[in-house]
Amino acid sequence: MTSKAEAFRALHRRPAPEVPLVLPGPWDAASARALADAGFPALATPSAAVAASLGYADGETPAHEMFAAVARIARAVDVPVTADVEDGYGLPPKELVERLLEAGAVGCNLEDSNGGVLEDAHAHADRLAEVCSAAGGLLFVNARIDTFAVGVGDPCRAIERAALYVAAGADCVYPIHAPVAVLPLLRSGIQGPVNVFARLDEGPSPAELGELGATRVTFGPGLHQRTDHSLRTLATELAPPDRSGLTRPGR
Repeated sequence: MTSKAEAFRALHRRPAPEVPLVLPGPWDAASARALADAGFPALATPSAAVAASLGYADGETPAHEMFAAVARIARAVDVPVTADVEDGYGLPPKELVERLLEAGAVGCNLEDSNGGVLEDAHAHADRLAEVCSAAGGLLFVNARIDTFAVGVGDPCRAIERAALYVAAGADCVYPIHAPVAVLPLLRSGIQGPVNVFARLDEGPSPAELGELGATRVTFGPGLHQRTDHSLRTLATELAPPDRSGLTRPGR
C-alpha cells in the first residue's frame, strides 16, 4: 500500500503544464478494467456514478455500500485508485482511514459542504488534519472546496479555504465547478496541486486546463452519464416494436 500511495503521489509531479494527471472515474469493476486497459495510470471513483450504479441518488449511498464498491474497483485493477467518499459519512477520522485502506484505496476526496451548505472552514481543516495524521502518508487526501458549487463566486473565498486545508496536510485541493476564467488566479494563490473538474462535451481539454493551472483533471460522473446515454440509445434501437393489444412478457 505504501508503494502504491507513493506512486500515486508521484503522478502529481507533472512533466509540463500541458500534461496534467487525468483521472477518469470508474463506477464498477468492469469500467475500471476498461479504463486501466486503456492506459490511464490511476483512477478516481466518483460518488455520484457509484451511487447511480447501485441504484441510489447522489449523496444517498450507505457508507458500507460505497466502501464495498470501492473495494471491488480497487481489486479489479493494478493501478492506484482514489475514492470519492463525499463528506466522510460522519465517520471518525481513524475509522474513515481504516475503511479506505481496507478497501484498497490510495487516496480520498473529502468535500467541505453538506446538503448544499458550506462547513466552517476552520472546523473542516481540523478534521482534515486528523484524517491526514491517521493516514500517516498512506492516503493522498484531496480536499474538495465547494464554494463555487454553492454559489459563492468570489475566488478569494476558495483560496482562503485552500490555504487552511493545505496547512492541515491536504495533498491537493479541488475547487469544484470553478469557472475557467478564474483558474489562473486560483493557481497563483494556491500552494500545491490543484484538481480541476472537466466536462466531456464542452469546455477546455485536459491539456488546456493544465495550461490554465490544473495539476490533475477529473470528470465527476461524466463518463457514467455518457455510457448511460449510449446504453439507453442502443436499448431504444433494440427494443421490440410496441404492438397494440399485445402484452409484453412478464406482465
